[in-house]
Amino acid sequence: MSRIAYVNGRYLPHGAASVHIEDRGYQFADGVYEVIAVRDGVLIDGDWHMERLQRSLSELQIGMPMSVTALNVVLRETARRNRFREGIVYLQISRGVARRDHPFPSADTRPALVVTARRTPPLAAKIIDAGVSVISQPDIRWDRCDIKSISLLPNVLVKQAARVQGAFEAWQVDGDGFVTEGASTNAWIINGDGHLITRPVENAILNGITRRRLLALAKQQGITVVERPFSLAEAKSAREAFLTSTTAFVLPVVRIDETVLGNGRPGSRTLSLRQLYMEFMAEKETDFD
Repeated sequence: MSRIAYVNGRYLPHGAASVHIEDRGYQFADGVYEVIAVRDGVLIDGDWHMERLQRSLSELQIGMPMSVTALNVVLRETARRNRFREGIVYLQISRGVARRDHPFPSADTRPALVVTARRTPPLAAKIIDAGVSVISQPDIRWDRCDIKSISLLPNVLVKQAARVQGAFEAWQVDGDGFVTEGASTNAWIINGDGHLITRPVENAILNGITRRRLLALAKQQGITVVERPFSLAEAKSAREAFLTSTTAFVLPVVRIDETVLGNGRPGSRTLSLRQLYMEFMAEKETDFD
């Protein structure tokens, strides 16, 4: 079946979908995006994604191309037309089409909206059972990582470095030796007291939606959560470590650079947290037919 995309008011075959050559997203990476998990027909935490989307747009002074209600209709319809029950919906909003010039174009420039959707197979059980490795890389990104900008070249470079070294992810490290986040994930450790530790929300990281949900779920279970920076050295000596993202959910980390964590197997606390998140998703009811 041909995939379907939504581009500025039209549903089109994926292969025929296109944007203008002077779209500022293409010319300047002048735009934002969201990736929303779809499971059993449900847009997981869609309201939080819309909240973050509006914040990112506001920080860049880009208007919403339509109301949140209308956008949700487009997201659901795009997913429905692609006929899958488990996958992701991707939406991107740029400042729009204008003559190439660095300053913002005129106020009547219409923001451009693209939505795509695709089936994503679940992570293989053997990956979850074995855990994954991460490498450390200097964080060379700009100072507003809290904005979900489409300008992702530094993330691409460190993700590729991880791929070359046979790792699943790269954890970026700031100038003071503290882990910020992964190329496309949030970073977590569990200390000897069983406390969850993750970097607080600030300009240096993106407030991941899976991160936000897991924080809430953990607190509901009475698990102590500490939002503070942790160093690369602390991560390598941690009891357990894991990462979170829209596509990986909660994934155990068993190796950082050349350091093997614990006995080299996913920790029991991490696996419990993954199960907690999976149960949360399973409780959702169908959002569209």
